[in-house]
Amino acid sequence: MSGRYLVTGGAGYVGGVVAQHLLEAGHDVVVLDNLSTGFREGVPSGATFIEGDIRDAAQWLDPSFDAVLHFAAYSQVGESVARPEKYWDNNVGGTMALLAAMREAGVRKLVFSSTAATYGEPVRTPVTETDPTAPTSPYGATKLAVDHMITGEAAAHGLGAVSLRYFNVAGAHGDFGERHDPESHLIPLVLQVAQGRREAVSVFGDDYPTPDGTCVRDYIHVADLAEAHLLALGAATPGEHLICNLGNGNGFSVREVIETVRQVTGHPIPEVVAPRRGGDPAVLVASAAKAREKLGWNPTRADLAGIVADAWEFTQKIAREQ
Repeated sequence: MSGRYLVTGGAGYVGGVVAQHLLEAGHDVVVLDNLSTGFREGVPSGATFIEGDIRDAAQWLDPSFDAVLHFAAYSQVGESVARPEKYWDNNVGGTMALLAAMREAGVRKLVFSSTAATYGEPVRTPVTETDPTAPTSPYGATKLAVDHMITGEAAAHGLGAVSLRYFNVAGAHGDFGERHDPESHLIPLVLQVAQGRREAVSVFGDDYPTPDGTCVRDYIHVADLAEAHLLALGAATPGEHLICNLGNGNGFSVREVIETVRQVTGHPIPEVVAPRRGGDPAVLVASAAKAREKLGWNPTRADLAGIVADAWEFTQKIAREQ
């Protein structure tokens, strides 16, 4: 049965891919985005686009909407350290206004884009939802604050909500892929080297207690991630707030990623070893057992070469269009 959904931040990377998946499933999609970090061309054809801020969502939300999928957030860890007020204002203040608008309109279902940054330095791997949350950045702290806010909203006002805590999202889905400005994620940074846009990729620390000395991360294909959001819509239960990690449960090191990009693109990728970055755990891998159990989620695109190949195809497409 088709539904009507508001996708906040739907001009961004993950929001745009999720909006496209909703359209492909036959749903009516309205994208709300202020384009501060998103791209107008990132809104899928077939979606209704509103250029606006989530603080003003009450202007457009009405009882015809079945749910909100909320991606509108600033997400740069380094910037959040330098400008925490920007993150608290938008990520927390904006979400508070959105929840109020949903309450007023009688829209009682929410899927929230959360993050593994809520856990901070993991006490063990793979990370489970019951592990301590101790964010090491204002970005992670704002996302955790919103999770707490949603828990209260569900208990007090009957909201049915699912928070999905992403680990490392990568890859592309057709015309929709990753292009942040500035870019801070490993795979697109390495692909920039392959394109000749960077001379080398920085490896931040090669003396970690891992097989090759570099950090290990759990990479999830953005299309697998999007499918989890559609499943979450069906799992949202009035008065309950479900929190699930999304990851593949296995990790790849920085050097494994770089070598995979070399193989996929056929380009040499020079490396420069740089000092460790503060707060970078050696290994960050998700346990997604809860998502499999509660959502029925089964990621099928865990192959790193496939993830990189999709990202490379999208990167080349954007370069041709510029």
